[in-house]
Order: sequence, then C-alpha cells, then structure tokens
Amino acid sequence: MQSAKPTKKGANKMNNPMTYIQNGDYLIPDLKLSQQPEKSLGKYGRMRKTYLKEHRPILYNQMLLSEKLYPHLLEIDETAQSRLEQMIPQLAKEAGATEELKASDPMKWVGLMNTCKAQAEEILMAELINS
Repeated sequence: MQSAKPTKKGANKMNNPMTYIQNGDYLIPDLKLSQQPEKSLGKYGRMRKTYLKEHRPILYNQMLLSEKLYPHLLEIDETAQSRLEQMIPQLAKEAGATEELKASDPMKWVGLMNTCKAQAEEILMAELINS
C-alpha cells in the first residue's frame, strides 16, 4: 500500500472543493467533524438516538452528517429531564403519595412513586423520544 497523501479534486467543478487521500489506487474523501462539546448523553438522549437509528435512518444520517445530531440529542435529554422533574410531583400528588403515607406505609408510598415515574416516562417516550 502507498502512503496516504492529500489531493485536491473537483476544484474546477464545485465551489467547495473536497480534499481526498490517495490510498493505493483509490481516492478516499478526507472528512473531519468539527469539535463537539464533551458532555455525555443521558438516558433519554441515548434512547432518542436508538429510535432515530432504528426507525428514522435517513433523518439520523442527515443529522449526523450535518453535525446537528449531538446538539439535538442533548436538547432532548435536557428537556426530558426537566419535564420528568415537573411531572413526577404532580402525578404523586394526584396518586396520593404524601409524606404522611411515606411515614405510615413506606412500601405503598414506594409503589405509588414507582408508578408515577413509569407514567411520566411513558408520556416522555410518546411525546419526545418516539416522535
């Protein structure tokens, strides 16, 4: 194999010339992504990524190539976290999961809180993740 060396091709045909690397007889596009922030994705961002990859592959690839995927996933993750923090207390109040119940019957309280969290996550899945 020959060593890779950058080559410019198509400069006379396009306004935005692309750089290629020669590898043997092949010219391979020299593609590089811009620097992305070092913030890791949470649970809901990863779930959105999986949904896009499996059910909306064209949109996933367009967002990936235009470098809009990671900011989108971060936004979904942050929105889902804030919505979850707002919905759980509301659902707990409606279900009757009070501090008095927590003191008198902790197992029932835990069951109600788990149900509230499951309901909130189901709403988030329908509204944010799988849409």
